[in-house]
Amino acid sequence: MPFLPVFLWTDILIYLLLAVVTASIFYIRQRPHLLTPWRQVFQRKRGVISVMILFCYVAIGLLDSVHFRQALDSTNTTQQEQHYSSEVITVLDLLVTPIRQQLEKSYSSPFAIRSFTREMKTSESGEVSYDYSTLRFAGAHLTSKEQKSADVFYTVIKSSLWAIISWLAVIIAFMAYQLRSKKRSWLSQLKTLRKGQSVYPLVTILFTSLVLTILAFNLATLSLSYHIFGTDKVGQDVFYQTLKSIRTGLVIGTLTTLVMLPFALFMGIAAGYFKGWVDDLIQYVYTTLNSIPSVLLIAAAVLMLQVYINNHPENFVTIAERADMRLLFLCIILGMTSWTGLCRVLRGETLKLREADFVQASRALGTGNFKILSRHIMPNLMHIIMIAVVLDFSGLVLAEAVLSYVGVGVDPSMNSWGNMINSARLEMAREPVVWWSLSAAFVSMFTLVLAANLFADVVRDAFDPRTQSH
Repeated sequence: MPFLPVFLWTDILIYLLLAVVTASIFYIRQRPHLLTPWRQVFQRKRGVISVMILFCYVAIGLLDSVHFRQALDSTNTTQQEQHYSSEVITVLDLLVTPIRQQLEKSYSSPFAIRSFTREMKTSESGEVSYDYSTLRFAGAHLTSKEQKSADVFYTVIKSSLWAIISWLAVIIAFMAYQLRSKKRSWLSQLKTLRKGQSVYPLVTILFTSLVLTILAFNLATLSLSYHIFGTDKVGQDVFYQTLKSIRTGLVIGTLTTLVMLPFALFMGIAAGYFKGWVDDLIQYVYTTLNSIPSVLLIAAAVLMLQVYINNHPENFVTIAERADMRLLFLCIILGMTSWTGLCRVLRGETLKLREADFVQASRALGTGNFKILSRHIMPNLMHIIMIAVVLDFSGLVLAEAVLSYVGVGVDPSMNSWGNMINSARLEMAREPVVWWSLSAAFVSMFTLVLAANLFADVVRDAFDPRTQSH
């Protein structure tokens, strides 16, 4: 085989989550009472824009979740056994191979063609000078540094034109398919689009997709010739680090939620519905857990795992497996320490619902507790659960950055926004300041968290019965 698949624990959980989401979509489409609020989400401009941005992040994260080891070239043709590289890469690494392999000596600023600091150089004639050296890859196709501005300008124009052409081709193909299935004319479709008579904000969808397409084409094209976000201390492209950090942020935000949700659901609903000693016990548990500083608890758990990894290196074949185990353990610890807030909210809401007339009537008719919980309590809590899950996602992404900054987050060998910010801490003390690593991590993380918060706001308005328009 030309490659050997590698299944990390986080990869498996991501695939399972993707399968659950796909099954949920088919389930929701067959339930009108569930489909209606989701339609409201996609009928709002903020919801559409945030979903499209989140989809771009998720697509990059999924491409970075298919790991494998490439086969090594065998010099002995009679050798039967195939050997594989010890380096674990992903599909995303293959797609961005040029920027992954184009390593400079050290720092270089965005779009620079010369090094960031001066160094001793020896010319062909033997003269020694102290000057800025030319980068190996960035701007290597240029004959003089005066050509850089014009080259970047023409590259942006050409990439934007190709993006617009590709966007138009996809839109025309999609419209042709829609017109053929609905048997409508092009003129009627254009009138509907111009007057905004569609159920969904098509103009917003088209404009957002055009902007994202132009941005993607320009980033892909410019990154082949320049380091658009600069390079770090060891000369690695910062744009590549930013792309690789997306998966870490998504894993922290999603898998931690999966760990936290069962604790919060079971504890919160049980405390609110059964009350008595059950409520007292659960309140004691989450009050005690809240009294312990979460950072200290997470730091102690991560350090214990690190000791186990160092004492049992035979259980981890590659560096990627070590880093993945620490990431999974961090998700578990974050989930076990962050379920108390949602649990308290669900307890209070369940206390109110158990006294509602429809619940009292079901209890008087002899309905069992399990049926009451599944048919009356849970459906009326779903909007709270949905809103809390989406809101907690952005908080967990920020938590990873903070934990990695203080040294108890993900493994230092794993790309993450927290590690980028941590490494940029010392770079900010240089003169002149190396600002691009911190800026790239900030912008990418800010965009993801902002899109998630906007999406959570729209989901809250769609699912909360108190905000429904009558």
